[in-house]
Amino acid sequence: MSPRRRPAPPVPAAGLLRRTAYASGLRVITEQMPEMRSVALGVWVGVGSRDERPSIAGSSHFLEHLLFKGTRARTARQIAEAFDAVGGDLNAFSAKEFTCYYCRVLDRDLPMAAEFLGDMLADSTLRTADVEQERKVILEEINMRDDDPGDLIHDVFAEALWRGHPLGRPVLGTRETIAGVSRGRVNRFYRTLYGPSRFVVAAAGNVDHDDLCGLVERAFDPGRRLRAGAAPEIRPPGAPPTPSGEATVLRRKTEQAQICVGTSGFARGDPDRFAFGVVNTALGGGMSSRLFQEVREKRGLAYSVGSYHSSFAETGVFAAFAGTTPGSAREVLAIVRREMEQLGEHGLPPDELERAKGHMKGSLVLSLEDTYGRMSRIGKSEIGHGETISVDEMLARIDAVTAEDAARVAADVFSRPMTLAVIGPFKKGAFGEAG
Repeated sequence: MSPRRRPAPPVPAAGLLRRTAYASGLRVITEQMPEMRSVALGVWVGVGSRDERPSIAGSSHFLEHLLFKGTRARTARQIAEAFDAVGGDLNAFSAKEFTCYYCRVLDRDLPMAAEFLGDMLADSTLRTADVEQERKVILEEINMRDDDPGDLIHDVFAEALWRGHPLGRPVLGTRETIAGVSRGRVNRFYRTLYGPSRFVVAAAGNVDHDDLCGLVERAFDPGRRLRAGAAPEIRPPGAPPTPSGEATVLRRKTEQAQICVGTSGFARGDPDRFAFGVVNTALGGGMSSRLFQEVREKRGLAYSVGSYHSSFAETGVFAAFAGTTPGSAREVLAIVRREMEQLGEHGLPPDELERAKGHMKGSLVLSLEDTYGRMSRIGKSEIGHGETISVDEMLARIDAVTAEDAARVAADVFSRPMTLAVIGPFKKGAFGEAG
């Protein structure tokens, strides 16, 4: 069966954005930047760590490694040499709700890049020898994370926040699941879930949309090499996870204590995510933020301090974090909690509101100064929302946030149960955690 394109609703953006959807579910979205000499190309797959059963946790990340190890037509070395020969970049990353395989090449090399990415996604062999080799590599990756408390604290926090929920599991999996998962189970995960209905091909740069569609049709060939039709349901609808409100301490003999405190935030489809983005920026999003000024500039208690908000399908996560000497950990935590309480009770004054909105808008625009940033924006939007919101519309939504909006969402989020995660040399019960 040959691939069939079907009309799609117009993308609400400038004329340089185009989108095509196929009957199989595969989508192609491009942003033309004719002034560039390169193209960033990404294949976004709507499968991540939350879609794994607990016994095979880490399989999506394991699979991400394995798709670079060769197909029936090409070896891993041939794939690497092809991109090196043209000065291209080829890489991938895994997340909780998607996996992305991407490259950046000169515009003239786009046919090669599309052909190779399509072959990797559709026809990788997952040889037993490669599985065993990458198993060792991933175990070392877990060791590397565990040796960096500033990295580890965010996985400890997520697990404590959503205890027992798939969103709380680390993307890397655990030593036990990675050591125990078989080649057959990873292969079934690949063959079952990597279908065209979960694929978004995104490109930005000096690219012609129709030309790329032709390349994708030849490289992926949805009617022959990829199973057509709907993929099996992996995220049954249900209530969002409830923040636990618990405290957990991972006792380590470290020179610095790592602190992460937060709660659930807003889902990626919730219009209030823009207002809370402004609040989060004011709290911990830059050098003028409250946490940076109070913790680092005024008291010198931390080098790294800030906050973040990330959105998922049915919920979000908010967290404030800091690294400090163990003796200052309680003081830093008290400052962080006080600043959240102040925002929850009083909102943002006009000057702080405008500064936070300006920071958000500037950061957004600056992130789109290269082809990779543009490709990431449209690919992530399409895989997460099924549409791409134009930059102008996003800037308008940030501009539309009022002081009343900021006060309302701050009062909402900062009144939710707060989960605390700490890594450091502390005695049992030092932060009120359960035994």
